[in-house]
Amino acid sequence: MYLNATLIVQIIVFLALWWFTARFVWPPITKALDERSKKIADGLAAADKARADLVAAERRVEQELQQARAGAAEVRSGAEKQAAGIVEKARAEAAAIVAAARKSAEDEAVLAAQKARDQLRDQVAQLAVAGAERILRKEVDAAKHADLLANLKNELK
Repeated sequence: MYLNATLIVQIIVFLALWWFTARFVWPPITKALDERSKKIADGLAAADKARADLVAAERRVEQELQQARAGAAEVRSGAEKQAAGIVEKARAEAAAIVAAARKSAEDEAVLAAQKARDQLRDQVAQLAVAGAERILRKEVDAAKHADLLANLKNELK
């Protein structure tokens, strides 16, 4: 009989413990587990969202890099065109300066040659007069023969 009374008392204690646990212990535990489960789900969702945001940010960064590269290429090509224009302008200016210097040198050479011709003509005229004076052995008046010398100069031209 003692076995039955002990068994009944154990069943009553078990039921009382089950009721106490079901009433006071399990609700906070299940609530904590539900909250933890919700936090984990929220964390996973946030991680998925962060991963998606990261992928979108990487796409935006790549697009911005491509735009920056395109902009840099445009700036570079503009700078190259501008540099080519400046070089071409400098070449044209240098060619114009060289042409002007060449023209000036040619003009100076022509003037120097003309001056040398004029001096040579004067010397030839003087030599001719001196030669004629020696041949004739008489004095030649330069003032009287100025027309003769001018004609001689013109003929030598």
